[in-house]
Amino acid sequence: YVIRPQSDEYHDYRAYAGRLASGRIKVGDKVTILPSYTKSTVKAIDEANVSLSEAFAPQSIAIRLNDNVDVSRGDMIVKSDNIPSLNANISVLVCWLNHRPLSIGAKYIIRHTTDEVFGIVKDVYFKVDINNLENITDDKTVKMNDIAHIKIKTSRPLKYDLYSQNRTTGSLVIINESTLETVGAGMIVESLEEQTFSI
Repeated sequence: YVIRPQSDEYHDYRAYAGRLASGRIKVGDKVTILPSYTKSTVKAIDEANVSLSEAFAPQSIAIRLNDNVDVSRGDMIVKSDNIPSLNANISVLVCWLNHRPLSIGAKYIIRHTTDEVFGIVKDVYFKVDINNLENITDDKTVKMNDIAHIKIKTSRPLKYDLYSQNRTTGSLVIINESTLETVGAGMIVESLEEQTFSI
């Protein structure tokens, strides 16, 4: 959230509010705004009406930067030495929550952190047999309460970490664009293609 008070007293105040997803941040840290890759430095950290020299996850804070940069809802401010992945092809381990089966080729709303994008389900790699945790590759119909490894293509790149590294930036929900029902909850995992072709 961008904070710009409309008052004479704070006419030059501009801060970017949000919750720290991981780690810590302190005044003077070099940061990068994603997805634009604009760089700046932390000028001040505010928590309510208190100024902090340092903040830790999961604090909700407002950051002021040394530069007037373009930041909007859904953007991510990260330390410049710890850039997450940006990709529109996302590999997800999803738990399906809806009575209508997942549909390959269908368009859904993907809600990730504070961002929303459209996404198309490109493939179902396999389902997970919850009784023995084996992969089911011959049945790709994903019904309610099924867990499946799927591939999603999003309308613009997501800024994410793997779920194993960061549960906040590594998780997402899938929403039916017609009914606005939450139909799936997912964890971002390594792509099977990357695992197959890595050396």
